[in-house]
Amino acid sequence: MSSSPITETVTLSQARELIRCLSHEQSVLLLSPPGVGKSDVVRQAAAAEGLECKSLLGTQIAPEDVSGVPRIVGERSVFCPPRVLLPENAGKFCLFLDELPACAPDVQKAFYSLLLERRIGEYLLPEGTWVVAAGNRAEDKALVRTISSALVNRVLILNVRIDVPEWLAWAQTGGVRGDIITFIEQNPEALLRPVPDKPVPFSTPRAWASLSRALDLVSQRGKLTGPLVRALAVGRVSEDDARRFAAAWTGDGEAIALEERLALKLTDIDLSVRARKTLEGGGITTMRELVVKTDDELLELRNFNETVLREVKAKLAVYGLALGMKL
Repeated sequence: MSSSPITETVTLSQARELIRCLSHEQSVLLLSPPGVGKSDVVRQAAAAEGLECKSLLGTQIAPEDVSGVPRIVGERSVFCPPRVLLPENAGKFCLFLDELPACAPDVQKAFYSLLLERRIGEYLLPEGTWVVAAGNRAEDKALVRTISSALVNRVLILNVRIDVPEWLAWAQTGGVRGDIITFIEQNPEALLRPVPDKPVPFSTPRAWASLSRALDLVSQRGKLTGPLVRALAVGRVSEDDARRFAAAWTGDGEAIALEERLALKLTDIDLSVRARKTLEGGGITTMRELVVKTDDELLELRNFNETVLREVKAKLAVYGLALGMKL
């Protein structure tokens, strides 16, 4: 048997139902990449149970926002919890701790008794109150701190995954544009992309829903054109997905397919080592750089001969390309 750790995941709808089942007694922590919809699921679960959802944002709170501030009562000091954690009425509610993994260590410590005992100092939360937290994972390149083992041991962690059919079903009734729904149906991998190393837009369910709304707003003013669709898409989702979506929107699928082939690197195609090394020695590393060359220009390269030329031309033909193209 493998000794590798196994990470079980749940869909958003499963997470919503588990929250409803567990949260009145156990604290739940949802972990997933950014933009998946964790916050919405928590609010939906609370609404389904008739609970008001009160939120605390982990990156914007200090320890005293959890434990409260002291006041003098007689000859003793008593900590007074903030209103969001202990409202005047005694009714139960849903306490949502958003971005919990981003909290500073001293804030995480302040949550210990709240997560395990539903207690803030000497005060207990109203019976039946939910405590639900959410956040991103360390590998998501978001603002995430190390979660202490003491905190981990006080919550039930649910690793949330995106289920494309589930999202499409939601999108059909959630006001998402038909052109975006069709694009995701045809390109399901575009719904959620890995977080890039650079701070640039990337594709998530939240980003696609936001793009849909932006397109609707511009369309309502009668201003939506192909170039604007591309500009809006590039500003909200991954560049490659934006390019594909804009091409599909304008019906320019053939052009986008050509761009994809031209963007291939020589290491991506099945060239012999000799042919690839010869081309790289001449400064040619991509299809785009290769196809603009003529037969004679390639034959001038060191170690390039008719045998290598035939191999290169045959390989280009597989991709529907040829030497001497005018781009």
